[in-house]
Amino acid sequence: MTDTPRDDIPRDPARQAALDYHEFPTPGKLEIRATKPMANGRDLSRAYSPGVAEACLEIKADPTTASRYTARGNLVAVVTNGSAVLGLGNIGALASKPVMEGKAVLFKKFAGIDCFDIEVNESDPEKLADIVCALEPSFGAINLEDIKAPDCFVVEKLCRERMGIPVFHDDQHGTAIVVGAAATNALHVAGKRFEDIKIVSTGGGAAGIACLNLLLKLGVKRDNIWLCDIHGLVYEGRTEDMNPQKSCFAQKTDKRTLADVMDGADLFLGLSGPNVLSPELVAKMAPKPIIFALANPTPEIMPDAARAVAPDAIIATGRSDFPNQVNNVLCFPFIFRGALDVGATEINDAMQLACVEGIAELARATTSAEAAAAYKGEQLTFGADYLIPKPFDPRLVGIVSTAVARAAMETGVATRPIEDIAAYKAKLNASVFKSALLMRPVFEAARHESRRIVFAEGEDERVLRAAQAMLEETSEQPILIGRPEVIETRCERLGLVIRPGAITVVNPENDPRYRDYWGSYHAIMQRRGVTPDLARAVMRTNTTAIAAVMVHREEADSMICGTFGEYRWHLNYVTQVLGDAHHHPHGALSLMILEDGPLFIADTHVRVFPTPEELAETAIGAARHVRRFGIEPKIAFCSQSQFGNQGSDSGKRLRAAIALLDAKPRDFCYEGEMNIDAALDADLRARLLPDNRMEGAANVLIFSNADAASGVRNILKMKAGGLEVGPILMGMGNRANIVTPGVTARGLLNMSAIAGTPVPNTAEHIKRGGRVSPKNGRSLLHTL
Repeated sequence: MTDTPRDDIPRDPARQAALDYHEFPTPGKLEIRATKPMANGRDLSRAYSPGVAEACLEIKADPTTASRYTARGNLVAVVTNGSAVLGLGNIGALASKPVMEGKAVLFKKFAGIDCFDIEVNESDPEKLADIVCALEPSFGAINLEDIKAPDCFVVEKLCRERMGIPVFHDDQHGTAIVVGAAATNALHVAGKRFEDIKIVSTGGGAAGIACLNLLLKLGVKRDNIWLCDIHGLVYEGRTEDMNPQKSCFAQKTDKRTLADVMDGADLFLGLSGPNVLSPELVAKMAPKPIIFALANPTPEIMPDAARAVAPDAIIATGRSDFPNQVNNVLCFPFIFRGALDVGATEINDAMQLACVEGIAELARATTSAEAAAAYKGEQLTFGADYLIPKPFDPRLVGIVSTAVARAAMETGVATRPIEDIAAYKAKLNASVFKSALLMRPVFEAARHESRRIVFAEGEDERVLRAAQAMLEETSEQPILIGRPEVIETRCERLGLVIRPGAITVVNPENDPRYRDYWGSYHAIMQRRGVTPDLARAVMRTNTTAIAAVMVHREEADSMICGTFGEYRWHLNYVTQVLGDAHHHPHGALSLMILEDGPLFIADTHVRVFPTPEELAETAIGAARHVRRFGIEPKIAFCSQSQFGNQGSDSGKRLRAAIALLDAKPRDFCYEGEMNIDAALDADLRARLLPDNRMEGAANVLIFSNADAASGVRNILKMKAGGLEVGPILMGMGNRANIVTPGVTARGLLNMSAIAGTPVPNTAEHIKRGGRVSPKNGRSLLHTL
């Protein structure tokens, strides 16, 4: 069968790209994946007969256990009859399927909610409601979508009355919630209040009516709302194309047209069609008019046309190529997430208002680094052009879903209340910030300290965002090395509240401590070929050296550098200034966060071909640092050689390192030398060496050379989707860490938390097989 060309549709590249996206490599945008193993007869007997009967009987005895033993508690149905699809109109159920699949994908992407799209050939609203209600045993919630007005009102009302799970018509309430959030912040910018404003709205459909109803709940007076549709103003006594929903907003007046009611309007809400609002009508609005022209793809008025007559206008559209896109994806994934997690029986007014405030509050907060990266080049500072957050802001799920869940509990519609709402929010954040769960013990430890962390590259955007986050999320004190005027300009542009003066800034071009710094550096380096002139030059130009001197002088507790430049270049200056008989770099440890758990890699940067003593030292340091994450270390020494089967140099060095470790009792597990697959596959390892001393998979891989370690680290990062925390510089007493140029702002925040926790005490070091007290002057190798 071959495709028949559509002569009525132009063949443009963008259209073909969209079609290809839907067709390849697999048709559609969804698939079903099993969450349990199905590898043998035992699995089959548990998944189906006879084991499945046990789950069935539990649910029969107690229906609430369905959320424990099935996917129902995290499963939403997106239901439509295709009668009002986007701007395409009544295209039918089958043609609507790509849109519904897309909606399901958004549920999964933004909130981790599983979803089935259900397209129903039924135009009668009461019969459609019967079908939806019959689906209740399968789903935890229902998302009605793209059902024409007024049928959508009927379907939703009947379903809400008859079903014991949330039913939410996103075209109505999702749009209304995002409009409510945008309006909340637009009024904040304009200096106006809901109870004082006059609203003129065009569009009497489902979305338009829902927006007006929500604005009433936010404080707008009904007498101040003027609703127009294709026939003109909705007024008392009008009979043409009226329904109960429109009648609620009928005004007692002799005015009849949009032009008649635009005088002094504070907010224009357009959910109608293209070019409905003319510049002449905008000119009649109040000062600082708020214009929400939400028709798609062509709004009621283009932003440039509105600003030509009202330069101070605050404008939102439904399009992604203009600021302030009113997009339902800011709402529906997160309101459903909160509702599902507390087993809500409905999504009530309080939950919707909590969603409004959560979205609005997030836009007023500092922009996240992740959102800034996803929308590079766009201005994301709260104001007239940034009223609502961007969909890819990862904080939405934590803030909005938590607010919704709390509101559900407070209003008594939650059947599974959450006892610890703070822990719930942390769990949500962990679902989008891959490092959050593993970093929690480190952040908790850092909160009990107040360490000063100096960033060598203080002008870098990632550093500035990390410093902002440190002030918001930790008790640490960031210190930035950079030019104050550059830092201030960039913070202003990025919408960050940190400024020179509020935090410590060291200006390498003009700092009153300059003489002290170069004097300290010269005192350290004077017998290593550094003259006073060279010391002065280094302290003017080398921010890594400046940061190291600050730590040396105890003006900072730890330093972070490396956002640009080569790792060993930075390591050279760190070692020069901070290295001594008791502190020397003995390895870089990278935590790779993978889908199936964490994996630590060492040594990725410090020692190219480590000696057996250095490998043993790396293992001891790795064990200590892994425990900082609340993980018990299981260390595998990795090589091409496997348990002595080769006489290669790498195998010999690793075997010698293990012998050094074996010479004293250790409180961590280690094994080797072995291939990576044997390290990660306990069954394979048992076949090769039945009496090996490690159970399960290794979580720390130590390699005999930096090339191998670095290669594995980069493959895991680029091809396996691994997220790196680190590298952590071991051996420097937590006084210095060197990141790599690919580090993100979140990565720098993670490193600041690691730097923000002090090194364990000496007794603990000795107990763990670590460095002995500096007072006795012995290196770690003496404890091997």
